[in-house]
Amino acid sequence: YQWDIVWEWLFSRTIMTGVLYTLILTVLSMVLGTVLAVTMAVMRQSPNPVLRYVATFYIWFFRGTPVYTQLIFWSLLPTLYPRLSLGIPFGPEFLVFETATYFTPFYMAFIGLGLNEGAYLAEIIRAGLLSVDQGQWEAATALGMHRGKIFSRIVLPQAMRVIVPPIGNETISMLKTTSLVSAIPFTLELTFVASTKGQSLFAPVPLLIAAALWYLVITSVLMVVQHYIERYYGRGFDRSPSTRRGPRSPQEA
Repeated sequence: YQWDIVWEWLFSRTIMTGVLYTLILTVLSMVLGTVLAVTMAVMRQSPNPVLRYVATFYIWFFRGTPVYTQLIFWSLLPTLYPRLSLGIPFGPEFLVFETATYFTPFYMAFIGLGLNEGAYLAEIIRAGLLSVDQGQWEAATALGMHRGKIFSRIVLPQAMRVIVPPIGNETISMLKTTSLVSAIPFTLELTFVASTKGQSLFAPVPLLIAAALWYLVITSVLMVVQHYIERYYGRGFDRSPSTRRGPRSPQEA
C-alpha cells in the first residue's frame, strides 16, 4: 500500500486540483439537474398533454440509457456537429459558431451529468409533490392564491421533507459519478488525475487510496449537511424514539 506515498500525495497540487474540479462538477451538475427536475416534475403534472409528453420523453430517455454512454455521445458532439447555427429553418442564419470552440470537455461534462441527473431527480421531486395532500391545493385556491404562490409557499416546503433525503443520496452518488467524465475526456477529475499520476509513478494503489480518502471526507461532510437540512424540514414530524412519549403506567404498556 505504500502509505508514505499516500501521505506525500494526499495534499499535493495534483490531487487537490482533482478534488476542486470534482466538487465543481458535482455542484454544477446538481444545480442543473435540480432545475430540470423541478421543471419536468411540474410539467408531468400539467393538464397540458404536450408538456406531459415532453417531460415523460425526457425522463424515459435519460433514465433508459447509461450515463457513460450519454457522456460518450457528448464527447462526439463536435465531431457529429462541427458547426451549429441559429436562424430561420431553411432560411437565413443569424448566429454561426464552431462547436468545438464553445463545447469544451468541462461544459460537456457537467451538462451531460446534469441532464442525466435531472431525469432521476424529476421522479423524486414529483413523488414529494404528490405526498402533499390535495386538500392543501384546494384550501389555498379557495383563499384566492395563484398557482405559483401555492407551489412556493405551501406545497414545496411540505414536500421538502420527502425530497431532501433522496436528493442527498443523489448528491453523494453524483460525487462519485463524476469519475465517469473521463469518457469525454475531462482530465482534471479526481479519479482520473490520481490514476494517471499513480501510473506515471508506478504506484497506482497509493494514489487511488489518496483519492478514496478525499471521497470519504467529502461524503462525510455532505452527510452531515444532509442531516441538518432533513432536521430543518422535518420539524413537527420527528418520529425518533427519543421524542416519543413513553407509557405512564404498566396498564398503558
